[in-house]
Amino acid sequence: MWVNGVEQQDGVDYVVTARGLRFSKPLAKEGKLGFWRWTLIFFGIAGTYRKNDSVDVQYEAEGRTRLVTGLEIVPEDGNQAGR
Repeated sequence: MWVNGVEQQDGVDYVVTARGLRFSKPLAKEGKLGFWRWTLIFFGIAGTYRKNDSVDVQYEAEGRTRLVTGLEIVPEDGNQAGR
């Protein structure tokens, strides 16, 4: 398990629950860029410095090691950002 490329430890940084993974620190995904923000970035006037965490999980299933990258981050209240 990695967050932003940094390996995480089960029981310390996260726990596995019936509904997924619960992390000890808050994670966030940058929402969609609006027209004006995209335009400012395009012309080099501004950048995007919002929090944009990435979660990757490596696991074993049927005797094979598998890797899933860029998992969706859902806040504890169940509402997804940008919706």
